[in-house]
Amino acid sequence: MNQASSISISPVTATVPTISYQVAMSRPTSHLFEVTLEVKNWNASVLDLKMPVWTPGSYLVREYARNVQEFYAESSHSKQILPSQKVSKNHWQVETEGISEIAIHYRVFANELSVRTNHLDGTHGYFNGAALFCFIPGLEKQPITVTIIVPQSDWKVSTAIPQIQGKVNTYLAKDFDILVDSPFEIGTQQVYDFQVLGKPHQLAIWGKGNADPNNIIKDTTKIIETEANLYGGVPYDNYLFILHLSNNGFGGLEHKNSCSLNYSRFGFRTKDKYQRFLQLVAHEYFHLWNVKRIRPKALEKFDYEAENYTTSLWFSEGTTSYYDLLIPLRSQIYNRQTFLENLGKEITRFLAIPGRKIQPLSEASFDAWIKLYRRDANSDNCQISYYLKGELVSLLLDLLIRQRHKNERSLDDVMRQMWEQFGKAEIGFTTQQLQEVIEGVAATDLIDFFQRYLDGNDELPFDEYLQPFGLQLKSIMEEESFPYLGIQVQTENNKEIIKSVTAESPAWLGGIDPSDELLAIDGMRVTADSLNERLKDYQANDIIDITVFHQEQLRTIAVQLAAPQPSRYEVVQIDNPTAIQQENLAGWLPQE
Repeated sequence: MNQASSISISPVTATVPTISYQVAMSRPTSHLFEVTLEVKNWNASVLDLKMPVWTPGSYLVREYARNVQEFYAESSHSKQILPSQKVSKNHWQVETEGISEIAIHYRVFANELSVRTNHLDGTHGYFNGAALFCFIPGLEKQPITVTIIVPQSDWKVSTAIPQIQGKVNTYLAKDFDILVDSPFEIGTQQVYDFQVLGKPHQLAIWGKGNADPNNIIKDTTKIIETEANLYGGVPYDNYLFILHLSNNGFGGLEHKNSCSLNYSRFGFRTKDKYQRFLQLVAHEYFHLWNVKRIRPKALEKFDYEAENYTTSLWFSEGTTSYYDLLIPLRSQIYNRQTFLENLGKEITRFLAIPGRKIQPLSEASFDAWIKLYRRDANSDNCQISYYLKGELVSLLLDLLIRQRHKNERSLDDVMRQMWEQFGKAEIGFTTQQLQEVIEGVAATDLIDFFQRYLDGNDELPFDEYLQPFGLQLKSIMEEESFPYLGIQVQTENNKEIIKSVTAESPAWLGGIDPSDELLAIDGMRVTADSLNERLKDYQANDIIDITVFHQEQLRTIAVQLAAPQPSRYEVVQIDNPTAIQQENLAGWLPQE
């Protein structure tokens, strides 16, 4: 059963077009959803239909129309086939002169299991609205009914859209935005109901693995309560968590009244992996406020046909990533030491990416559409994730505010003010308005901060901001360190393929390229597994001969090795912290 309470629908006047979808899956193993769109009370000579090219929350043009096949239109009454044509990649036109009721039929191939696409097989059906449904330009605000035709009697439907009273598996979305924002899970998923803060919640789990629903619900309840406490309540009547258990999966996509999660099927028994899952839950649930309702101006009204550019994704995603570290601590899911260990891992990832010195954070946000999801061998050399750097800039802002105001103010106050000023009314914020809110809470001019760390490429001064809290960043060298070469190698089809070459590294300076096949060092064969061990036989500044196949040509390149690099960074307490430093730390990261 759908978790949402059922609703009744009011009659409409005969002059207002009505829109209804039927989604069938008569042969699930074919991976084909069978979609029928019925439009009634139509009174124009042409019906335009357009399919979104992207879905909110995932900033890449994914061309969902590429999976559409067997499109045709007919009169609902006479079954007469109506002339239609495709006029662009995602745009169809149907000739409807004198026809008031039209049925559009098409199939959608669905065999990509991710939180932003569609998947249908013999075990379940899952879809996102943007990847399955078309909209009628000008009628995006019209209510839309969706009827699911299940292939087997034991298949059920899980969605956050309310069910229509008296109608089997039929749901009413108040407009196209809500339809896009409400994924459907259909099948024999395990469904668990639970109450938090007097509101109904539901966990729907598809797939086999070692997930313990009781533990998940217990800890998810803590996360819900902690985040609701930050904002002063929850902005929904019901909420659905859809969890897909897959092979080594990881990902999430936020929605207004639900979220989709994809996680490794056996990633729930080991403590650190389970805590990583709970960080994912905390992240997607935090988006209820930050991005689903507190949105950049460019995302206030979605343009489903083109890129929606903003320089503020660092706040929408990066700040959310900072809170997905904090929320489990505040929920007492893990302790201060675990938080600091996780923070150290994030800083380690960040400092290993040379692109942090090339691409400003604001540009990383703006260029999400062409870079973040389209990685290649040079990505780490020229770009930085707005998730990762945004998270660490948010850390610095939180510490800055806390230090100036003795923990009586924090980034929490920024989030609350953004919620009150923009989120509740869903009014998009500008970059300037966001900066003004942060400056207002901090009670200081942050122009220099934004110029250096958002619009510029200055290194983030971690120690400067950690020191008032009695913490410092410590670089860790491996016990058996080895000189730095600067390549990543992977074994593929019994060949050692160089996958990436770090900019300004010895390998890069020597002219080694990604996709070269690594053969030998100083005439002796080397593999991906043995590379680091071989390097331990050398010292910094040694010159070695590296033999590769470059575009099938044998080459030997002389490379001068550099000094060993830290293997990781840790955030640790300084020796003999002052009373003020200890007080600051306790205010930021309280102990259990």
